[in-house]
Amino acid sequence: MTRPYIKRLSFTLLDSITDKDPMVQEQVCSALCSLGDAQPDETLHACEEYLRQHDKLAHPYRTKILRAMETVLSSHIHDLDKDTAGAVILLATSEMTRTKELDCDWQQAAGSVLVAVGKRFTNQVMEEVLSRFQPGMLPHSSVLHTLANLSVSNAFDMVPFLPSILSTMLPMLGMAKQDALKVVFCGALQHFSESILEYLANLDQAPDPTVRKDTFGADIFGAYDVLFHHWLQSRDAKLRLAVVAALGPMSHLLPSERLEEQLPKLLPAVLGLYKKHAETFQISKSLGQILEAAVNVSSRTLEVQLDALLVALHAQICVPVESSSPLVMNSQKEVLRCFTVLACCSPDRLLAFLLPRLDTSNERLRVGTLQILRHIINSAAAQMEAKQPFILSSMRLPLLDTNDKVKRAVVQVISAMAHHGYLEQPGGEVMVEYIVQQCALPAEEPEKPGPDGEDLAADSVRAVSIRTLYLVSTTVDRMNSVLWPYLLEFLTPVRFTAALTPLCRSLVHLALKRQEAGADDFLIQYNANANLPSPFAMTTRLLVVSSNPYLGDGRGAASLRLLKVMHQNIHPFLGQRWETTMPVLLEYLDEHTEESLSLKEWEEKLLMFLRDTLTVVSDNIWICQLSQEMCKQLPSYSGTPQEKNFLYKCIGTTLGAASSKEVVRKHLRELLETARYQEEAEQEGLACCFGICAITHLEDTLAQLEDFVRSDVFRKSTGIFSIFKDRSEHEVERMKSSLILCYGHVAAQAPRELVLARVESDILRNMFQCFNTKDPALKLCLVQSLCMVSQAMCSSAQASSFHFSRKTELVTQMMEFIRAEPPDCLRTPIRKKAMLACTYLVNLEPALEEQTQADVVHSCLHSVMALPPEAEGEDGIGREPLYLDTVCALEDLLTSLLRQNMTPQGLQIMVEHLSPWIKSPRGHERARALGLGACLLEFFQEHLHVSTLVPFHNLGLLVGLFAPRCADTWTTTRQEAVGCVYSLLYLQLGYEGFSRDHRDDVAERLLTLKDGLVNPDPTILFHTCHSIAQVISKRLPSDQLISLLLTVFESLGDPDKNCSRAATVMINCLLKERGNVLLEKVPEIVSVLRAKLRDTQEEHVLPAAQHSVYLLASQHCEAVVSSLLGSPLPFDSHTCALWRALAVEPGLTAQVLELLLEKMSKDVPFKESRAFLLGSTADRVATLLPLAATCALYEVLSAPSSGTVVLELYPQLFAALLLRVSCTVGVQLPRNLQAKERRSTSPARAARNLDPCSSAVDALQALLLRSGSQDMLRCVELERGWELLKTSSGHEDGVAQLASSMAKYAGPRLPLVMKALGCTQNSVYEIQRVTSTAFLAELLSSNVVNDLMLLEPLLDNLTARLKDSSASVRRLVLRGLANMASGSPDKVRAHGPQLLTAMVSGLDDGDEPHSPVALEAMVGLSRLLDLVEPWDLRLVLLHTTIRIRPFFDSEKVEFRTASIRLFGHLNKACHGDCEDVFLEQVVGGLVPLLLHLRDPQVPVASACKFALCMCVPHLECAELAAAFYKYLQEGRSVHFGEFLNSTCKHLMHHFPDLLGRLVSTNLFYFKSSWDDVRAAAPMFTGFLVLHAEPEQKTQVDLEQLIVALQLLLKDPVPGVREKAAETLGRLVKFA
Repeated sequence: MTRPYIKRLSFTLLDSITDKDPMVQEQVCSALCSLGDAQPDETLHACEEYLRQHDKLAHPYRTKILRAMETVLSSHIHDLDKDTAGAVILLATSEMTRTKELDCDWQQAAGSVLVAVGKRFTNQVMEEVLSRFQPGMLPHSSVLHTLANLSVSNAFDMVPFLPSILSTMLPMLGMAKQDALKVVFCGALQHFSESILEYLANLDQAPDPTVRKDTFGADIFGAYDVLFHHWLQSRDAKLRLAVVAALGPMSHLLPSERLEEQLPKLLPAVLGLYKKHAETFQISKSLGQILEAAVNVSSRTLEVQLDALLVALHAQICVPVESSSPLVMNSQKEVLRCFTVLACCSPDRLLAFLLPRLDTSNERLRVGTLQILRHIINSAAAQMEAKQPFILSSMRLPLLDTNDKVKRAVVQVISAMAHHGYLEQPGGEVMVEYIVQQCALPAEEPEKPGPDGEDLAADSVRAVSIRTLYLVSTTVDRMNSVLWPYLLEFLTPVRFTAALTPLCRSLVHLALKRQEAGADDFLIQYNANANLPSPFAMTTRLLVVSSNPYLGDGRGAASLRLLKVMHQNIHPFLGQRWETTMPVLLEYLDEHTEESLSLKEWEEKLLMFLRDTLTVVSDNIWICQLSQEMCKQLPSYSGTPQEKNFLYKCIGTTLGAASSKEVVRKHLRELLETARYQEEAEQEGLACCFGICAITHLEDTLAQLEDFVRSDVFRKSTGIFSIFKDRSEHEVERMKSSLILCYGHVAAQAPRELVLARVESDILRNMFQCFNTKDPALKLCLVQSLCMVSQAMCSSAQASSFHFSRKTELVTQMMEFIRAEPPDCLRTPIRKKAMLACTYLVNLEPALEEQTQADVVHSCLHSVMALPPEAEGEDGIGREPLYLDTVCALEDLLTSLLRQNMTPQGLQIMVEHLSPWIKSPRGHERARALGLGACLLEFFQEHLHVSTLVPFHNLGLLVGLFAPRCADTWTTTRQEAVGCVYSLLYLQLGYEGFSRDHRDDVAERLLTLKDGLVNPDPTILFHTCHSIAQVISKRLPSDQLISLLLTVFESLGDPDKNCSRAATVMINCLLKERGNVLLEKVPEIVSVLRAKLRDTQEEHVLPAAQHSVYLLASQHCEAVVSSLLGSPLPFDSHTCALWRALAVEPGLTAQVLELLLEKMSKDVPFKESRAFLLGSTADRVATLLPLAATCALYEVLSAPSSGTVVLELYPQLFAALLLRVSCTVGVQLPRNLQAKERRSTSPARAARNLDPCSSAVDALQALLLRSGSQDMLRCVELERGWELLKTSSGHEDGVAQLASSMAKYAGPRLPLVMKALGCTQNSVYEIQRVTSTAFLAELLSSNVVNDLMLLEPLLDNLTARLKDSSASVRRLVLRGLANMASGSPDKVRAHGPQLLTAMVSGLDDGDEPHSPVALEAMVGLSRLLDLVEPWDLRLVLLHTTIRIRPFFDSEKVEFRTASIRLFGHLNKACHGDCEDVFLEQVVGGLVPLLLHLRDPQVPVASACKFALCMCVPHLECAELAAAFYKYLQEGRSVHFGEFLNSTCKHLMHHFPDLLGRLVSTNLFYFKSSWDDVRAAAPMFTGFLVLHAEPEQKTQVDLEQLIVALQLLLKDPVPGVREKAAETLGRLVKFA
């Protein structure tokens, strides 16, 4: 039966090979391979027969079958019998030659079958193939393909056939007319030749070692003759490439004399193909093979053809490359391999050809030539060694080329030369210089990656050159003598600046090598190397470029390291000192980055290093030479202002260390005469130089400045600075700026004791004439210099006795400069410098007039305060340094002015100037003003000296100004405000006579409170403000209280809302703490508060009046309440606040709550109305009185003070509000209120929704919150219970959440709440009955009902409702009874019969097939089964199992889930005799449960996992149980195929007799409506068959199964068809 059965299975699968889905086709092939693995011969026979019977099967499908056959053959070739092999060979040969088409997949697949068979049955395959390869007849192209592939895959067995094949093939070559067939012949010849060469190369392993190359010579030459003389001339490009591909390996097999004879024709012909083909890889590869063959036979013809070869190959290298594909790159490599062959045999001819082509200006030719040159330098080093000078001299013109591609190629050639000793020859230094020049190219901007992803910057000329220089200097030892000390010549020329970093790194490496070799090798002989930089030039250059250390890839560290290494060549005294100072500088650079390094600090460190070096040297001649070199290098840095500025500082430092006054004066004079005054950076550098020099040479410095003013340059002048008539106005202004800066720096740096005497006579005299300038640069220089001069005057020891006659004039001029600045931006430091100058000037005599002082304060404040907010956060992070410096200058100026009048009046004057800015609507202006105010108060307190007790009469006014700012929206403002109040209180204590070091406990609390203002949380913020007000009230004199209150009242309308709120908090606190002294002022205060409520819509103003309102309500309770009840709905925010104010006193609160409960239940909750037709659904509309009472209840319950009363009335309030919620679900507002809500745009409206149900829920939440049930409230909120309460669909769940949380968090309140809800059993409103039932049912899930002895009453109440007319009530009763399983499990056994009876009756509730009561009963039974008596369960077990079985395949997911899960619980609860009764049910349910693991609904699959784990113990199979527990763990994703495979394995091992039953059950699900289940059923069947024993096949109706699988192969879902095909493949088991 085996063969017919395998044939049937195979044919069934093969019929599906035409499936439209590729995945199904692949699975069919896989199934065929599975059949082949088990029965290779039978399967191959079936495939062979099928193909013979289906002649018209389309080629793609035949191809797939042949591919499957190839797979089977590859795996089982050694198991194949000869007959099968013969049949397959015949089929494959037939399939291969059935069509005349060339190179189609079908033929290739057939050929692959033959190749696979040929690995073992070579002779049989060759016999059949050669039968189609007859002399005198053109063979089929596939025959040639197959022969070629056989020779490649099995050279040792095939080469012995090749002589006869070649002899047969030769005549056929002339018969071939079609180009495509000729291509096939060429491919075959190529593969044959390659096989022969492989055979000959491995003769020691070959079966016949007597085979020789001569054996094939004649035939190969005959084929060569046809290919070369006839086919190579074809117009078909593909044929030409095929010919040349064959000629390459064939050339090695030609007889030597024949090859020599053919080379004159062969080489030109091959070269000629370059012009005909764009793709040249095969041409170049074959040409290389031909050249190698020619060299191997020492051909003389090669010399004759050499020129043509070189021209053609050179052109191939120079051809533009469009892409960097592997094929293109490989083609280039093959061409270069040809050059290597030629270089080894004819080096002179090759160089004679290449080197002249370096002189061309064509980029491609030059780059290509350089590539070839580099290649032969590396690959033919021995042949090129004698040609080095010749090659070096030929590089002259390429070195001048500016093209980047050429440069890159030149650098690569030089790199190759360096490795092979070229640069040691004369002219090698030119190559080194070229590399350095390329290193000095400008750094490339970061570019986007190229089209192929390469990093362009990494391959730039500069990057390649840098890598080359470092590589050559560190790894090529023979280059040391070439590079040292030659590379030092490139340090000082400016054009090599960009190369300094790689230069320094290479020099450091070379120098260290020299040091290791010995001191003689390291010391430089400057006399013998005239071009080398002097020690002074080297020191200056390396020091200056280090001033900007991160430029040029970190040239600062590289320069300093070189400087350290070169210390012996700079000065013999420096080595030991630099060993300690230089590492500190280098470590500093390592610790910073370009972003974090302060250039100013770094320059100071370098100047300190220079001063230390000069001190160590202490040689005036050496120092003067260094200064001369520094001055000499100044012009070199015109393009780098920062470095030139630093060099000026170095010159000043060096001149300061020089002891020769003549040298100092000479250099200073030269600096003044040669300075480039039009450059701003140079002005600053020159001034710094003069300032630093003036530290030790003040007289000489001033003298040179004066001499320069009086020199010939100024001869035509009638005034000192008005003489530049022959110069442009701009140039004149620049020179003025520079000289003024010089004077400023001289004054700032020179010794203080010498400056004061020279200020007015020598320094300021020339500055006053420049005040009328409009040039901003000159103005800035003037202000900056005046600031430095003023600071110098003030810091002098004689400043107190110095009378500055032009002080007022100078201050006025500074104010003019400040006012001239743009008010909307801060671009220059003029403000800062001018204010600093005024700060120093106000301390000099004579004193300023009051009006002048006021103008100064006003102008300076406006110039800073009105600036736009700087780019910063509230914490000040991110401020621009210029702004911060300007603010500091303003603070210094204000405190200097305050020092002139240290009295309360003087302080108030300064604060009044700040007041408009403190109250500004712009936060940044307030923050600035408070900062200044805090600074002034702190200064005033520190310098306060009270000689007599005087009142601080303006304390209240000042505190009232600052105190509300403690709640400003800006954190910095809040903290500054507290500091101001703190300072004011201590000033009051000071005026009361307390000493400065006295600490007041009350005032000190402000420091503690200050920390609380960091937190922006309003609760914390205003609580802190309240505490601050308490402190103020305790320390404020009574006579200052009213002025304080009136000032704070003004802050109620503050534009900053936080400050307005803080004002209300402080007012309430002050009224509470000090209201007894303001009794007569109460009417005035209340009037002011009411006005604010009327004029201000902000809600935060209202709490300020709540305390007063409460007092009024306490006196006039009935009137206030009546007024509030008459307020229209919805309540506005004022009304709501007033309701909450009534809850302050418990007695009043109780009266209000009882009244509202009565109003809420007095009227019906809603009225039904039909809006349109009489038959339309009635709308439920809320009645007004209960609605208003509900809203009022919410407001009263929201008040924290109502808590005591709420606890007393809790049961009544809870029951009333819960029932109010239930009967307002879906209830609408009256139309007038709906329209009113839509029209309402008043900001005073409450944010709460007026929806009746939402209002009731809000009130219920407020009740829970006020009764201390926050946990209960939070629990319901987390479960979204409040939202569920408001919806019809979720109302029951919301009630359950509420009941559960009450049982958990408020259990003791349940008895009274149950009593209040019990009376609703007969309510006329169904929704109220549902709500109360849901609440009571949920209580049974908690154990608290046992603790409170409520179980029996609850059960009685619920069972009485089983006959309720509402299905919802009955369903909820069943849910409640089931809840006993979790709430009172120990009581279930006692009430088991009652509970089971209720549940079973629920299964039969009503006639509806999908009754929700039945669903609830199934869910309830699942929960109760484990807890009831086994005997009680036995009575209902079978009935229940049979009743729920139809639900397994229900269309509703919840019914499938519940029934399957209940089935699991029934298994779990089954004991004793029940097992025998129930085992049949387990077996019957096994297949549905396993298949529903693939249910599209996750809950169903999860239920199946549970049920299967509960079923498996009944089967008493440990392995199966282990598999179930491994794969079916809850939460673990199931690999269904793996699990099903394991399950079927154990089922068939332990229960082989179940095979038929399991398969037949699976057949039922072949028609399932769920795709995944329908796909799982055949997979289940397949695994059963896979693991069944062959003798079990009698249980299975194979005919029925195969027919069913055939139907599934036509299923519309590809996945189903795929599994059906897979299962058919497994049926081989029953063969």
